[in-house]
Amino acid sequence: MRFNTALAAMMEFINAVYKWPSRPRSALAPFVLLLSPYAPHLAEELHAKLGAPASLAYEHWPLADESLLVQESITLAVQVNGKVRGTVEVDPNAGQDQALAAAQANANVTKFTTGKTVKKVIFVPGKILNLIVA
Repeated sequence: MRFNTALAAMMEFINAVYKWPSRPRSALAPFVLLLSPYAPHLAEELHAKLGAPASLAYEHWPLADESLLVQESITLAVQVNGKVRGTVEVDPNAGQDQALAAAQANANVTKFTTGKTVKKVIFVPGKILNLIVA
């Protein structure tokens, strides 16, 4: 029930579409169908402009393509002593060692850890890496 999140994602899509050299019907027709619960009159009008013979009410809901939902990398926040000092891109299944290696390669993180001893590493997979240094 987070309508604002859904509408924000739709706006991101539209902003990306504006940058495309051409706008294929195969991408716009499912978008119009997904827009219909939020703006039914506008969606019906757009659906007609796309050349559809029937109303959106008779269209089948699009099926999700599971292969497109797989994330190749995630952004992990890196904190030093509780303050965010950078972010790193890691594999979604990355362990603490991989995340720590990526964080130590980050210039801003190394600026705050150089010459200091890492006393504790707090790692929450897929969320955050916090380095406690002294």
